Amino acid sequence: MKYTQLGRTGLKVSRLVLGTMNFGPQTDEADSHAIMDAALAAGINFFDTANVYGWGENKGRTEEIIGSWFAKSPAHRDKVVLATKVYGNMAADGDAWPNHDKLSAVNIRRAVDASLKRLRTDYIDVYQFHHIDRRTPFEEIWQAIDTLIAQGKILYVGSSNFPGYKIAQANEIASRRGGTIGLVSEQCLYNLAERRAEMEVIPAAQDYGLGVIPWSPLHGGLLGGVIKKEVAGGRRAGGRAVDSLANTTIRAQIQAYEDLLDKHGVEPGEAALAWLLTRPGVTGPIVGPRTGEQLESALRAVELELSEELLAGLDEVFPGPGPSPEAFAW
Repeated sequence: MKYTQLGRTGLKVSRLVLGTMNFGPQTDEADSHAIMDAALAAGINFFDTANVYGWGENKGRTEEIIGSWFAKSPAHRDKVVLATKVYGNMAADGDAWPNHDKLSAVNIRRAVDASLKRLRTDYIDVYQFHHIDRRTPFEEIWQAIDTLIAQGKILYVGSSNFPGYKIAQANEIASRRGGTIGLVSEQCLYNLAERRAEMEVIPAAQDYGLGVIPWSPLHGGLLGGVIKKEVAGGRRAGGRAVDSLANTTIRAQIQAYEDLLDKHGVEPGEAALAWLLTRPGVTGPIVGPRTGEQLESALRAVELELSEELLAGLDEVFPGPGPSPEAFAW
């Protein structure tokens, strides 16, 4: 495994991030534990989750599975950089109460204590805002965070799904307050098929020293060789990929992508991950394996070297938007 610093911090994290969203809804506890064992054995030390994972009536279930893994092998906790998120309402569906969601000081305090209990740990390495809160001022948010850092409950703070201007706003207000490190990471949707983050989110993250953690690196499976699998009679596309392939233009683009990689003898899913590892500002993509085999495929991407010819070909198939403001102005 290869490692890098998380943004401007001294924290060393693996170039692959283990995403746990499938733990509970699609992968049972025993298999989830086996995947975490394998990930740690392979050198992945950065685990990402969120308080709402498990979804519906099972919100929090994913954190509980991670917590039971820590309880089973307490030595694992010191080896793992643990990241979770706050924002969504944790009440049962249809039973939401005011102040049980978003980023008010009262909800942040409630949410972090609940996550610590489910995760069976006394601190969270990277506490992430899952979405912007348009009604809560950053002065209030940072005051709550400063208290949690002073209490030793969290160490660093990151964002997720933030636009570039909110990254700037958050860190400028943190700087004016003094003594607050501000955001150190941004978790955003970024992959070959969805490159809009290159316009402003990633430049803002780079300017403010945030590590970029792309989620959905295979774009809902669309970049994982879906057409090739269909032809071979394997697992059919699901979710976002189904709707995308129904568009003839997108299907032709994905076919060109798969043909290009076939020419170079590279597996599509591994190439998509390896491409992200070449991108400026990227700390590491989040991989969310449902099985051990999917984890093994992701691990191969770390060692995969993409030729300049292949990188140029990928840019032709999936051209980026270009920098801001040139992408939309002059």
